[in-house]
Amino acid sequence: MFEGPFDLLLFFIERDELDIHDIPIFQITNEFVGYLQQLEQLNIEVASDFILTAATLMRIKAKMLLPRVEKDEEGNEIDPREELVQHLLEYKRYKSAVPDLSLMEDQRLAQESRGNIQEELQQIANANHFEYELQDLSLYKIMRVFEKVMVRFEEEQNRPKHTVIQYPYTIEEQRDVILRMVQQRNRVAFSKLIEEFPDKIGMIFNFLAILDMLQLNQIGVEVGEGFNDFIIIEAEGQAAQVTQLLIEQ
Repeated sequence: MFEGPFDLLLFFIERDELDIHDIPIFQITNEFVGYLQQLEQLNIEVASDFILTAATLMRIKAKMLLPRVEKDEEGNEIDPREELVQHLLEYKRYKSAVPDLSLMEDQRLAQESRGNIQEELQQIANANHFEYELQDLSLYKIMRVFEKVMVRFEEEQNRPKHTVIQYPYTIEEQRDVILRMVQQRNRVAFSKLIEEFPDKIGMIFNFLAILDMLQLNQIGVEVGEGFNDFIIIEAEGQAAQVTQLLIEQ
């Protein structure tokens, strides 16, 4: 349905009437990843450019969750979405020119064909060494074709293959797990989360979930004992009531 990842992003932006210069990265990321998951459930192969764009959106989302703000040489704050916005604007400009180019193509095709087209096609065939014709076959030519096919087959077999592994974690699920642990124990050390989710991917998802909840003011953090450890506590005031409602749901 979509010509590429930017076509899909523009569809979400135009459908929800969003400001392309101020993209709600959390909403767009969730919808983009959800679309890819639907394709996987339908056993449709997801192109590498869609996977790369999903990874880029997750990276931007993670940067926006970090409390530290990146600045340029002049001290101005750097928006992590800036590069994505520029790519989208450039893609939108090219896409807007497609209808005009299609109309021009239809007009040219409606005109009378040139008389020397067969000659030009023959010149192109000769330049690309299309020398094998059915009426002039020989054992030598057949063997040459077979040799080229086998070489191409060998190249395809040795081409690097990329395997995408889907891990059994989501930020939303880990956020619910952490909220339940904090509600039950009042105080949870990050080292305790590492013990319960010792694999590297689990630690990454837990850390992103904690950053997400800090931004939403659903939890608080205190400096704990030990190297690079901290304590997760319940949020105070109105945020604590919101946390309680989320856990009960």
